[in-house]
Amino acid sequence: MAPPATERWCWALIIVLLSLFVQSSTAIYCGEEDCYALLGVAQDANASDIKRSYYKLSLEHHPDKNPDPESKKLFVKIATAYEILKDNETRAQYDYAIEHPSEVFYNTAQYYRAKYGHKSDPRAVLVGLLVVLSAFQYLNNVARYNEALATVKRTPAYKNRLKALELERTGGVSSKKKGPKQIDQKLQEELSNELDLQIKGAENPSIWDLLGVRFVLLPYTIIKLLVWYSSWVWRYKVKKAPYSLEDASYLTRRSLGVPLDTWTNLDEYKKEDLLQRRLWEKQNLENYYAEMRKESKRRR
Repeated sequence: MAPPATERWCWALIIVLLSLFVQSSTAIYCGEEDCYALLGVAQDANASDIKRSYYKLSLEHHPDKNPDPESKKLFVKIATAYEILKDNETRAQYDYAIEHPSEVFYNTAQYYRAKYGHKSDPRAVLVGLLVVLSAFQYLNNVARYNEALATVKRTPAYKNRLKALELERTGGVSSKKKGPKQIDQKLQEELSNELDLQIKGAENPSIWDLLGVRFVLLPYTIIKLLVWYSSWVWRYKVKKAPYSLEDASYLTRRSLGVPLDTWTNLDEYKKEDLLQRRLWEKQNLENYYAEMRKESKRRR
């Protein structure tokens, strides 16, 4: 059986990331060559020796003075090596990479941090990160939702409801020769919309759930939460008003750890019974769980 789309996305991402880091720790600096060897100096050479050697070699291989194509390529390599070795921090990282070649991920991270970290606007980095994460989040949600929807459509319950919907739309007249795949596409779309809320754990993707959108709306969310909390304290802590039906339902759901969709699907009698028990009070909740345990033992 083929792996789910979500797993395939994850494995593809892992393979891409690994392909970026498989190369040697030192290869990201001067390619396959040694930066010190390119400048003709020893690893313990001081800054003056490195600078002197760079000027000498750059004059020798500068494209204006040496038209040889190979010399031009060497000139670029020499300039790259000097950029790395002239800076004490970058040189120290390069020396560490030489001495610890097995620490590929650490050396690679240090290199890119030094190369791009001080040049990048943190705000741009944050925006880019949020965009990338939101894109992966959306693709993942779409994949999960489509998988869940496809699973539901393969169930007998779905096919029966599809048949019932066809009978309802056609006034009870249906062709026996017509199979599920031949049923009007419009009817299938209408039934799919009815099933959206019944797919647990894979809600229809929405931009409002994306990490980037939530981050942008964070100030509004915080203000809204503060207003709601202040209103709650004033109404129920200060004025001692009785809980409204909506707030009592919220407290009951929170006490029982019941998701909103599960609470919505409960019958009204069960909801009323739970609300009257005032389960947000600790003793009442403990008594309720004790009753449930006794009822479970009795049924056994």
